[in-house]
Order: sequence, then structure tokens, then C-alpha cells
Amino acid sequence: MCREPTLLFVQKRSVQPGRPAGTTTRDAELAHAFGAAVPALRTERGIAQDSLAHLASVERSHMGKMELGEHMPTLALIFKISGALECSTAVLMSEAESQLAAAAKHSRRRTRPTQGGFGRRED
Repeated sequence: MCREPTLLFVQKRSVQPGRPAGTTTRDAELAHAFGAAVPALRTERGIAQDSLAHLASVERSHMGKMELGEHMPTLALIFKISGALECSTAVLMSEAESQLAAAAKHSRRRTRPTQGGFGRRED
């Protein structure tokens, strides 16, 4: 008795509704805010991205994706990153909150009609 071969199809993970292109988290604003906080504190301390990744025991590519806001870190990783930055998690999260507030303020800028469409109005 001979069996017919079974075909297996491997599907690529689909992008979920509401998830911005290029991100792997649904909460892109938080991921971007955290991502902006890390290099702000890192450069303030004069630490290169690859050095921070090494100190936090994280792959450099993963650190880069977190800094770009493409990956959301786990709680354990937040503790590792803050330890590598020699700051408390409260300082790291406070910087992320500041980045989030700045992004929200920037996105609330009102727009007004211009000759060629819509443009930003500086308040």
C-alpha cells in the first residue's frame, strides 16, 4: 500500500489588524517611545549600541530593533537594559514617558488648509 505524499504549506506570520507595517507589536507608540529612551540614555552615558547589547546580554540586532521601536522588550529585558545603563528602571521608564509625551504633543499639532493641500500650522 502506497501513501500519497502530503504537502505542507508554511505560512508567513501575517500582520495583525492595527499593527503598523514593519512592527511586531500592536502598541507601536509605546515601542517607539521606549526605543527613543534607550539611545537617549545610552548616548548620554557614552555607550555604543553594541556595547549596551553586550552588557545587557542581548543580540545587537535585537537592541537595534528595540531602539527603532520595532520590538517591545519584556519586563526582564527592561531590567537588563537599565542595569547595563547603570540606572534604575524608574529612570528608564521616566525617559520613555517623556518621549511618549513629546510624540503626543508633536502629533497634536493642528493642520490648516494651504494652497497645495494641508500643511502644519506652527503654534
